[in-house]
Parts: sequence; structure tokens; C-alpha cells
Amino acid sequence: MSKGKNQFSEERFRRMPIVGILRGYTPYEVERLIQIYMDCGFTTIEVTMNSDHAGPMIRKLVAEYGERLNVGAGTVRTMDELHQALQAGAQFIVTPIVDPQVISTCVACQIPIFPGAYTPSEVYQAWKLGATAVKIFPAVTGGLTHIKAIRAPLEMIPLVPTGGVGAHNLGEFFDAGVVGVGMGSQLFPGKHVEAGDWESVRTQMMEVKSAYDSWSEKIKN
Repeated sequence: MSKGKNQFSEERFRRMPIVGILRGYTPYEVERLIQIYMDCGFTTIEVTMNSDHAGPMIRKLVAEYGERLNVGAGTVRTMDELHQALQAGAQFIVTPIVDPQVISTCVACQIPIFPGAYTPSEVYQAWKLGATAVKIFPAVTGGLTHIKAIRAPLEMIPLVPTGGVGAHNLGEFFDAGVVGVGMGSQLFPGKHVEAGDWESVRTQMMEVKSAYDSWSEKIKN
């Protein structure tokens, strides 16, 4: 069921638990990418706060697509960046680090927060502070072995690995028990975007979508 423009839809995320990460693209490129992204069936997007015009882009995406798309702010590293993101209307927050003040502020504001953590202690700290789910970052360094090692003693904590996830291994991460994944260049290939090759962008997105659909069908059978 769709919620208001300023609210994160858990149902939308559960239906397609992939967070697309937009970093460093122009407003024009973001507009083109979002249209293809939604056409391909994706439902959750983050704009990183270290992108130019991040606040205005988040505000525009929420205004235009907030009832159909979860729009969040990523790479939130400070309270100042958090305030900017919330003022822009971000529906969820993603961080690369465990910052207790950022997490507790989001919890108090009832804004879903996905803090970045790597070690078991960091993961547990983020969860204890009230994280909605914990972003394992960078997932590329430890891969599936690291995810499985963390899940063994901390199976109650929902994990969203980011980095190193693509169409080729997407199903393996979900088999390991993660609740979602974050993906940047695997969804938004910079060389194709820079060339304006939107069909190649669509093809790459559909490869990811098909990989998730195949995994989802497998677990139903």
C-alpha cells in the first residue's frame, strides 16, 4: 500500500529489496536514470550527499516520484548533512559509518536509518542504537564469507551489503540471509551514462532485475 510522499514504504522495499545508489550524476542524468530505473521495476533509490546538488535532486525526486519510489539520502556523514537531507524530504537515510548522533536523531524522527558498519561490534552497536537495518560496507572486501560470518552470531540483525554485489552474485547474497543490497555502478554504469547510451543502461538494469526475479522464483518453488 502506497504511503504519503514523505514516508518510506516497507512494502515497496520488500517487493524489490535493492537500493540503487546515485553518486555524482547531473540532474539531467538522474532524471533519465530514474525513468529507466522505475520502468525496470526498481522501487528504492538513494542520492549521495557528496553529489553536487544532492539536496535539490532529492527534493525534486520526492516531489515527482515519492508516492511510487522510496527516495533517500546516502553518504550522510555529519549532523549537518543529515539536516540537509531531512530538509530536502529524504524518506530514509544511509550512512557509511556508525555515528550515534545521526542514528539516534533518525530514530527520534522515525526516519528509517541504514548505518554503514563492517565488524561484528560495529554492526551490533548500530543495531542497538536503533538502526532499521545495517549496511555492511564495504561488502566487496569480505564478500559472502564475511556476511555469513556476521550472520552466524547476529542472525537477528537485518543486513544490507553494499559494494561488490552484481547480477552475477545477487542470489548468493540473498541466500546468505540479507534483507536487501545496495548497488551503484552495477545498476548505473558510468561509461554508458556519460555516453548517453540509455539502452545499454536499461540492459544492465534488467540483468539485475532478472537475477533477483530468478532468485525470488527459486525460493517460491
